[in-house]
Amino acid sequence: MSAALKVLTVAPRAKHTATIIFIHGLGDSGHGWKPVADMFSKDFPHVKWILPNAPTISVTANGGMSMPGWFDVFEFGAINAREDEEGMLKTMHSLNQLITAEADAGIPADRIVLGGFSQGAAMSLLTGLTTERRLAGVTVLSGWLPLHLKIKAMLNNHAKKLPIFWGHGKSDPIVRFDRATMSIRYIKEQLELNTLVSPDKVLEGGIEFHAYDFLPHSVNDKELEELKTFLKKVVPEQE
Repeated sequence: MSAALKVLTVAPRAKHTATIIFIHGLGDSGHGWKPVADMFSKDFPHVKWILPNAPTISVTANGGMSMPGWFDVFEFGAINAREDEEGMLKTMHSLNQLITAEADAGIPADRIVLGGFSQGAAMSLLTGLTTERRLAGVTVLSGWLPLHLKIKAMLNNHAKKLPIFWGHGKSDPIVRFDRATMSIRYIKEQLELNTLVSPDKVLEGGIEFHAYDFLPHSVNDKELEELKTFLKKVVPEQE
């Protein structure tokens, strides 16, 4: 049994009716995304933000250096690099524990958003498509779809109805833009999810994809504004 994740929490400013769990990238921590949670909390006073911290692991591609990570990386940048399936499945279990804890505390799964950046985005997508619960939505910032050879068998029966926001910079040197587009093509052809959803149709399920010119492995103001618009649709404030 894996130990529960240590988390940073940003409390709601009003009655708690929704939760956003946001997963950081390799080498980062929950504190790295707290400024975004704080900024968004003005527009989402009903939302509790959970920012988990990855355990410290040895990262092969960094010469075995220890750093916070959700799974090992064997080779940076390669499209078909070997994947740390064991590490990914362990992280999925930990994220599902966070979702279960929120549901047990009275927040319905369809009022919980799972999202992340880079490694965190990959894990959010993998978990959101396979978890037994139907989440409110998933947000993928500078991410990709891992475990191509396994995920079809792992897919939950409500994946096609899952609203997904996906943003990626065209100048990303770490998780290259073509890695995102290849993932989306695979999702369309092999998983048969709708991958060309317009923002006004995303609540019906599928991927709302946004590409950002000149954006490296990061986010910008435009992406954050479009993410905010998506979140207002999937976890609107309730009376």
